[in-house]
Amino acid sequence: MKLVYFAWVRERVGKTDEDVALPETVETVSQLVGWLKTRGEEYEYAFEKEGIIRVAIDHVHAKPEERLAGAREIAFFPPMTGG
Repeated sequence: MKLVYFAWVRERVGKTDEDVALPETVETVSQLVGWLKTRGEEYEYAFEKEGIIRVAIDHVHAKPEERLAGAREIAFFPPMTGG
């Protein structure tokens, strides 16, 4: 699965994207974020306030409880404001 990081999430993780093989136990957005936080200090720092991180599954905004089955790309980004 391809993971894509934007703005300060990208800066904290230290990469723009990556391809990962998810453990079978990771089935939802929330579980994915929890798993990412175990991958190192940079991920823990990027997702320390996971409640404010926005997620899109294949370019469609997703909630923490949404399932990942069939997804090709998961994007993570901070809240956006207009102006």
